[in-house]
Amino acid sequence: MITALLQHIVFCILHVDYSTSFPSAISKEEEFQAFERLSNGDKNAQNYLVEHNLRLVAHIVKKFYDTNQSQDELISTGTVGLIKAVSTFDYTKGNRFSSYASRCIENEILMALRNNKKTANDVSIYEPVDTDKDGNSLTLLDIMVDDTETDMKAENNIQISQLRDFMEKCLDERESEIIKLRYGLGNGVEVPQREVAKQLGISRSYVSRIEKKALKKLRNAYET
Repeated sequence: MITALLQHIVFCILHVDYSTSFPSAISKEEEFQAFERLSNGDKNAQNYLVEHNLRLVAHIVKKFYDTNQSQDELISTGTVGLIKAVSTFDYTKGNRFSSYASRCIENEILMALRNNKKTANDVSIYEPVDTDKDGNSLTLLDIMVDDTETDMKAENNIQISQLRDFMEKCLDERESEIIKLRYGLGNGVEVPQREVAKQLGISRSYVSRIEKKALKKLRNAYET
C-alpha cells in the first residue's frame, strides 16, 4: 500500500508535459562512461541512464496515441522497456544505445497492447515481442518468466528513492509533515485537507497552499 501511495505522489509531482520535463540526452562518451560505471556495480549509473533516456520514451509513445492506452500508461510501459534495455545492453560493441533502447521500448509497448486486447488469447506464443542483449528476437514463450514484475519493481524503487531523498532535502518540517499526511506516507491512510488542518491547528486554505508549494518544490527537484 505504501508503495502504491508513493507511486501516486510521484505521479502528482510529475504530471506535466513529458516532452519538456525530461532531462536532456547525453553524449555517446557520457553514455559509454555511465555503462562502464554500471558494469562496475554503480547503481546510480543505471538511474542516470534511465533518466537521461526518458525523452526517448516520450518520443516513441507518440506513435501509439491513437490506441486505448492513456499517455501515462504508455510512458510507464515504455519506461519498463527502457529499464530492460539499460540492464541488457552490451556497451562494449560500440553500438549506440538509443537504437537498441528504441526497439526494447517499442516492443514493451506492443506487448502490453497485445495483452490488453480481448483477443489476447489469439496471440501466438512464438510471436516476437522483445529482443535480447544481442538484438535477437524473443518470443512470448521465451519471456513467460515473470521478469516484467521485477523490472517494474526496479522502476518503482528508483522513483521512491528519489522521492524520499527530495523530501528530505527540499521540504521544511511543516511541508514534509503535510505531504506525509495528505498522501498517507506514514500509515497508508490519506488524510483530507480539512482533517490535516484540524490536526495542525491551521486553516484548510493554508494547508492547500503549503501542499501546492511542497509539490512544486518536489517537481522542480525531479526536473533539475
